[in-house]
Amino acid sequence: MKFFSASFTAMKALILKEINQPVEFEDFENPSAGEDEVIVDLKAAALNHRDVWITKGMYPGVTTPLIMGSDGAGICEGKEVVINPSINWGDNPHFPNKNYHILGSPTQGTFAEYIKVNKQLIFPKPAHLDWETAAALPLGGLTAYRALFTKGQVKAGENVLISGVGGGVALFAFQFALAAGANVFVTSGSQEKIDRAMNMGAKGGVNYKDDNWIKDLKTMAGGFDVIIDSAAGEGFGQLAKTCNSGARMVIYGGSRGNIGKLSPQIVFWKQVSIHGTSMGNDQEFADMLDFVSQHQIIPVVDSVFALEDGQKALERMDAGKQFGKIVLKMGS
Repeated sequence: MKFFSASFTAMKALILKEINQPVEFEDFENPSAGEDEVIVDLKAAALNHRDVWITKGMYPGVTTPLIMGSDGAGICEGKEVVINPSINWGDNPHFPNKNYHILGSPTQGTFAEYIKVNKQLIFPKPAHLDWETAAALPLGGLTAYRALFTKGQVKAGENVLISGVGGGVALFAFQFALAAGANVFVTSGSQEKIDRAMNMGAKGGVNYKDDNWIKDLKTMAGGFDVIIDSAAGEGFGQLAKTCNSGARMVIYGGSRGNIGKLSPQIVFWKQVSIHGTSMGNDQEFADMLDFVSQHQIIPVVDSVFALEDGQKALERMDAGKQFGKIVLKMGS
């Protein structure tokens, strides 16, 4: 099935033409919907670190020209919708099938005025969200929901640690855990981000650059029942020292590399469970939207750029200074 329509009708899009080169804001042919597909008139899209890594060639199989972007919200057949970026998960809720991929590579993504997607990926936009906050939700919200609830099995009153607060997934996990009635603590390499999390309801936070950060965490919280981590590296082994008996440690990223210095004695004597997770299935996406609507959760938006300023948005993401999601707005 061809991506292009038979007659050229241009839309504006951010186009990655070559790895390690800036994206370009240019005309691109409008998508044409095939069987079981719909067209979404996008009003906003949001960035993920995935988009930056794609521009650097850090994902296998990237083909250009490419419209990146996994997060989007807009109008489809007269209704306000958000797009589930999780494509072809399959029938097994526990893990995706071999044909699974994420919107925005290799499938053309949301950094454009219009997009075609399978109609099964369209869900009603939570009514309390505007376009920017709705667009911020899909990928990060889905990943955080599965990490916290499916894998972490969090319960009200438990102590939860969210590492690297400030990133999109980490902030969603933070907000979701608060809404679930947990006692939430955070780590960050930025005191400003810790302070902001404290103002949002965190019970405490530590800077992982400090020499005594693990000791300070244990003093502060006593121990943790659920740990949500995106960094791994040697710090993960240190985090294990803060686990309560029966704790669940959930990893959804590995920005600091392979795990080192993890004591197996801690894991088996305390009956600690370690879970890996990434994205989520269609039912989890629907459940996440229901949870957001029920608790009136508003995603944290760091900044909003016009679509034509997408390269500046990617540079801000790459700098790692954001607190919350970076959003692209279409039109005026």
